Amino acid sequence: MTEARGSAGRNGDTHARYAPGTPCWVSLMVHGLAATQDFYGSLFGWEFQPGPQQLGPYVRALLDGHEVAGIGQLPPDRHLPIAWTPYLASDDVDLTAETVRLCGGTLGVGPLDAAEDGRLAICSDPSGAVFGVWQPLARLGMTITGVPGAPAWNELVTFETAGVAKFYEAVFGYAEEAVASADFDYVTLHIGGRPVAGLHGVGDALPRDRGPHWMTYFEVADVDVAAGRLVDLGGHLLKPPRDSAHGRVAEVADPEGARFSLLQNPR
Repeated sequence: MTEARGSAGRNGDTHARYAPGTPCWVSLMVHGLAATQDFYGSLFGWEFQPGPQQLGPYVRALLDGHEVAGIGQLPPDRHLPIAWTPYLASDDVDLTAETVRLCGGTLGVGPLDAAEDGRLAICSDPSGAVFGVWQPLARLGMTITGVPGAPAWNELVTFETAGVAKFYEAVFGYAEEAVASADFDYVTLHIGGRPVAGLHGVGDALPRDRGPHWMTYFEVADVDVAAGRLVDLGGHLLKPPRDSAHGRVAEVADPEGARFSLLQNPR
């Protein structure tokens, strides 16, 4: 994260339709759906309701009745990386998927309909980082942000930002703002003058077992307390809580290994 980071919403903001390119949803595919619900329910206070089943069993996570994330179950024979995946809004997912292909990305799933909720595709950028595309119909995506337990920011962790930034700009029409630093490779992506996501180039510091990947930050009231609770619930502390320009942050993983970050916004 960096000085240029912005928030998708503050103080329990609710949302109308998301502008194309804006992260509008995060989703996780796991092997143990019930155990994962227990973990995140205890960590963030999420409750769950059934979601569309086109890709198998799937539930939506809710905070006080507001949808914030989704969790699905992988088939037993699918040994894919367990990772949180951000979905970027689109007015035409079929056109966006075609643009992804033309710009050097890969289409992994879809486009396909998710019942009456919307239409989706799962893609990867030229560096291999996976992201989703969501065209809303009955459901817009996240319906609240800016509260503990809700996604607060999404950031691509990659080798270097220059090439991959051109890909995302070409596909989604982002404007870019780079951090002016000789030793810090960071670009913030803007839609309509508002920062919506970040790209962080870390070079050789990229984990060998992960490759380029998107990182979701979830807001919490107290990072140190939340990190302790996460460990008690069977999660893993990857980078201990530390202070940043945007509040206190910790990098963690759930019991199946899905990495994410906890963020305590300064008030």
